[in-house]
Amino acid sequence: MSIKRIIDVTEKCFLVTIALFTVAAMVQEVMALIAERRVALKDLLLMFIYAEVLGMLGAFYSSHRIPITIPLIIAMTALSRLIILQGKDGDPSILLYESGAILMIAAACWVISQLRDDT
Repeated sequence: MSIKRIIDVTEKCFLVTIALFTVAAMVQEVMALIAERRVALKDLLLMFIYAEVLGMLGAFYSSHRIPITIPLIIAMTALSRLIILQGKDGDPSILLYESGAILMIAAACWVISQLRDDT
């Protein structure tokens, strides 16, 4: 068995493991929401992150590459969730940094989409 084949098999095993753990985490989150009988925006954003991770894995399996915009969207969603979790009691400068990071990531997504349209 070649080194490349070993690396490919190992990569696929890790990706399957990530998919299984993502589904397990999503099920745990849904069960917790059912038990609490309450859904908040932070919970929906977390579920969206799980869905995006699964979408990223699906994109990899269909094209054998991960489009760069998917991890960027996951990062923007995660930062949005941090802003929501921070609440009103947090340091306002951190809110500016987090929202600035979202703006920079959004700008990067726009630039990537413009470059992709030109080719």
